[in-house]
Amino acid sequence: MSDIHAVTDVEFESVVLKSDRPVLVDFWAAWCGPCRMIAPIVEQLHSELGDKITVMKMDIDENPATPMSLGIMSIPTVIIFKDGKPADRTVGYRPNMKGDLKAKLEALIEA
Repeated sequence: MSDIHAVTDVEFESVVLKSDRPVLVDFWAAWCGPCRMIAPIVEQLHSELGDKITVMKMDIDENPATPMSLGIMSIPTVIIFKDGKPADRTVGYRPNMKGDLKAKLEALIEA
């Protein structure tokens, strides 16, 4: 996990919800196979858009309160936050996930 920071329940509000730019949060767990499949996608988005967005990861086993409050029922779940609110939610792995997420992020950057 390159220089993508892990976010905790304690700091979620200040780091994610109060950010002045779009934040992509990858909710994952060590035992989750599909989570490992999307990790490279999240890292690529971070390297391509990292100067315009913030990319974070949250281990749901170590930080259960935030995923519960957001209604996350399965992982991997990737949520893009803008202005303190969820702007987009992607659940599970799918082909062309990187292209879809990048298009959504670019639209939010320009908005």
